[in-house]
Amino acid sequence: MSALATDTTTLQALPVPTSLRGAAQAAASRGEPLVVMTTLTGCPYCAIVRNHYLLPMRREGLVHAVQLDVQDRTGNLQGFDGQLTTPAEQTRAWKARFTPTVLFFGPDGRELAERLVGIAVPDFYGEYLEARLAEARRKLK
Repeated sequence: MSALATDTTTLQALPVPTSLRGAAQAAASRGEPLVVMTTLTGCPYCAIVRNHYLLPMRREGLVHAVQLDVQDRTGNLQGFDGQLTTPAEQTRAWKARFTPTVLFFGPDGRELAERLVGIAVPDFYGEYLEARLAEARRKLK
């Protein structure tokens, strides 16, 4: 079995927010951007980003990260504007067409750094993530 196949069997997940506004305000109160990963059930690259980067960083208190499933059409989600939507509708509104896409938001819903779309070069993903986080933190202050 390949490493990617092994990772997809691990059912670890980031929290799923009920309110993007609330999650972003909680992150900002700690001086952090809200990190949102778009995901898809069975996506091996999502599992890599989640299990090897975002979950460990979240456990260490280094990021405030959540996830939204691009196919979730039944979950209730309050957007940054206070309106109710679903995770699928929200990710479509962001034009986040590929999974994983990692986005970095301020409390007002403004994107603070360039998105990370997919995993172009796995060996450098951590460095790309750190650079985007640093940019988002700078813009948050």
